[in-house]
Amino acid sequence: MASASRAKQFVEVLKVLKRHYKPVKPEFQRPVLEHLLFACCLEDAHYEPAEETFAALVHTFFDWNEIRVTSIRELAEVTGSLPDPRAVANRLKRVLQSVFEATYSFDLEDLRKKNLGPTIKWLAKIDGTTNFSVAYVVQSALGGHAIPVDAGVLRALRLLELISKEDLEAGVVPGLERAISKAKGVEFGSMLHQFGADFTANPYSPPLQNILLEINPQLADQLPKRRAVKPPRKQPSTDQPQPAEVEPPSAAPKDQPPEEKPPAAGDQGSAETPESPPAAARKKPAATRKKTPAPPEQTAAAETPPETAPKRKKSASEPLSKRKPR
Repeated sequence: MASASRAKQFVEVLKVLKRHYKPVKPEFQRPVLEHLLFACCLEDAHYEPAEETFAALVHTFFDWNEIRVTSIRELAEVTGSLPDPRAVANRLKRVLQSVFEATYSFDLEDLRKKNLGPTIKWLAKIDGTTNFSVAYVVQSALGGHAIPVDAGVLRALRLLELISKEDLEAGVVPGLERAISKAKGVEFGSMLHQFGADFTANPYSPPLQNILLEINPQLADQLPKRRAVKPPRKQPSTDQPQPAEVEPPSAAPKDQPPEEKPPAAGDQGSAETPESPPAAARKKPAATRKKTPAPPEQTAAAETPPETAPKRKKSASEPLSKRKPR
């Protein structure tokens, strides 16, 4: 994309943003260090929660040194209203530690008296600073011409095809300061930041997508869309009662006589006939008959075994007596 056409598009972006956002002016009376710390809170967030978080830090802790030695977990509890509390706490802690090691104090007012070029390089070397925080300090505290851009702004400009993929990875917007004058830098930078914060919070928002279409109407097919969520499969619930198992009818035993059906009402008179014997005269079953005891003589004879005669021994002369005489 040519630089001339890119500059015209940045001017068109400024016109569209004026219809939807109001510019926010920074507090120029803040010290340089406070501008840097506030930029750590403002990155990827809206102005109002960033101001509330910065005020909470000032009132919660005794001084900047206490924040420097506080753990990230405790700092994240104070920065909980921001989109990424732990990232903000990490940036704050690292910046304060680096400034203390470089100056043995928490005072950066001497940077106002130095040349802008070396000051920007020195700020970029501080651990915890980003391109956004350095540009914010240059614009708000040092009076230079720099427009701060964060990750949300970069993704939105990439979608609008105002920067390349390499620019997105490097975190820069070439030609932005040339397209927007210094007189309009604070106004444009604050509205562009609000636009990027909305994109970070919800890129699928219909009002935000309408702004994108106003800037570039050809983005209708490239706008971020939510993925269709498939409905979950219904699983049979285990709370429903299961049908009771029906046991098959057991067969009646063979020895059991069939049940007698009661006679009908009309047959009661014919049921009693003279041929049927009375119930008392019926024979009892064989199992219930009593056996008559046998006479004692028979039982004694049956119990004593019969006497057997003693065997006779054979004599030696018995075979001789059976011989026939000559």
